[in-house]
Amino acid sequence: MSSDESPNAAAASERRDAVREKAQQVQARQSRARVIRGAVIATTVLAVVVVVAVVVTWAVSSAASKPMLSPDGAHDGGFVITGVTGVGLATDDPDGSAAADEQTPTSEPTPDATPTATPTAQPVVDIRVYVDYLSTGSRDFQLANVQQLSEWVSEDAATLSYYPVAMLTSKSNGTKYSLRAASAAACVAAHSPEYFFAFNNALLSQQPEVDSDGYTDSELADMAIASGAEGAKVIRSCIEEQAFASWAKNATERALDGLPDTDDVALTGTPMVLVNGQPYVGALDDPKEFAQFVLTVASDAYYEETPSPSPTPSD
Repeated sequence: MSSDESPNAAAASERRDAVREKAQQVQARQSRARVIRGAVIATTVLAVVVVVAVVVTWAVSSAASKPMLSPDGAHDGGFVITGVTGVGLATDDPDGSAAADEQTPTSEPTPDATPTATPTAQPVVDIRVYVDYLSTGSRDFQLANVQQLSEWVSEDAATLSYYPVAMLTSKSNGTKYSLRAASAAACVAAHSPEYFFAFNNALLSQQPEVDSDGYTDSELADMAIASGAEGAKVIRSCIEEQAFASWAKNATERALDGLPDTDDVALTGTPMVLVNGQPYVGALDDPKEFAQFVLTVASDAYYEETPSPSPTPSD
């Protein structure tokens, strides 16, 4: 009986050895596969990191090497008004030939802002207005004073400049409307300066709500062209490409550090209105109060510049 079991036992032992050897081979193959997969994943991750690093480096270097575009006609971040046409005011129709019903109404009527006196009898005053196109105060000042500002410019009684800034960039649901609107204003000032005042007035009188998306770049371009801006293709391209966004951001930062030709005055909010370098702190929606401030500043300048007559010596 023992002779019969010996061959069977040997066969069983051989089978166990064969199974063990096969299991070891399978385990070895699995281990090699895991090593290979790990190496492939590591290589892939490294390649992705390298590609991302190259792309980021290229983007940063491209941005750094790309010069910041500055609009023609800008001086210290502002634009001098060279024409007041296109805003639907009496100054656009000096002969009174246009019918009142042909004028396009605005969402809010412009108050009768004609003051009882103008600074025409005094030296020409310099008026500078820093505006954020999402600032309700900027809108209120514009609506209240657009009529008399237009008249003063038309009568050469004042030089008027607007300085587009972007202090409320974060107040438009991530669309950066203030910055885009300032860039759009710079586009019109650079390419169609005679209609900058009209576009500036449209941006303020048709101002979107704070914490809304604001107008799209395409809609801003439509507004500029509707305001009369010439060279529609150039204007649209400039606005939709946000050509002067970096310039507007830089101009805002410089204004926050300090305003030129002032006694250490810095931009703290909008609007900031300066008359001969002196900040106006009166009511933004009271044109008579602003007119009186302008007249007072002009009078002070007149008496400072006019020498006192020399006394006649007596015999």
